[in-house]
Amino acid sequence: MKILVCISKSPDTTSKIAFTDGDTKFDENGVQYIVNPYDEWYALVRGLELKEQLGGSVTIVTVGQAVDDAVIRKALAIGADDAVRIDAEPIDAYFTASQISAYAKENNFDLILTGKETINYNGSQVGGMIAEELDLPFISLAEKLDISGTTATLDQEIVGGIQVVEVELPFVASCAKGMAEQRIPNMRGIMAARTKPLTVVPAVEVEAITAYTSYTLPAAKSACKMIDPENMDELVSLLHNEAKVL
Repeated sequence: MKILVCISKSPDTTSKIAFTDGDTKFDENGVQYIVNPYDEWYALVRGLELKEQLGGSVTIVTVGQAVDDAVIRKALAIGADDAVRIDAEPIDAYFTASQISAYAKENNFDLILTGKETINYNGSQVGGMIAEELDLPFISLAEKLDISGTTATLDQEIVGGIQVVEVELPFVASCAKGMAEQRIPNMRGIMAARTKPLTVVPAVEVEAITAYTSYTLPAAKSACKMIDPENMDELVSLLHNEAKVL
């Protein structure tokens, strides 16, 4: 089985977020990048588990530039067999999905996995776009994935519960919490990652269809007001007049 796992980089959650050029550009100075957790913990690890169970290979793909190679090597250290970097800046979701689908068309993968979203943009768009470009079924927010022969069974999160879906290979799925447990790279994996193939391929001609015009930091949290537990009238008044929730 040939499995393709799409990964992207995200700022470490401890990074200080700031913007430059009149709040039109993310300030990367001093930012430590990591593999997007949803891609790493759920999509990649489940791909590796399926490979260990059924045989085959796991390839990771990302749209990025040479500076992103260190992030890719971390994903290789977790256990992927090889990596592909499509040499372009990931301008928007459509551009990114088009690059990945163009590569996937040429390599006939049985299964394509993504994380449910990135932690920096939270768009949840790339997986569905890849499926559309490849004319494949798309299962979003999958929490469980099992494969028997050419049929996959997935638990998919929906409003109010879980629905069980069956689909024939090949297909695209976005992976959510519950799909797999995080793996920590060991020293052997880290050493092996240095020599695993990392192929750089040129980008195809695709125009981005969206652009970011400005960024804004969330409003600072207001101070916490402490209310005497015996003073219910004051609490109700604050919830009604200030918080506007009553």
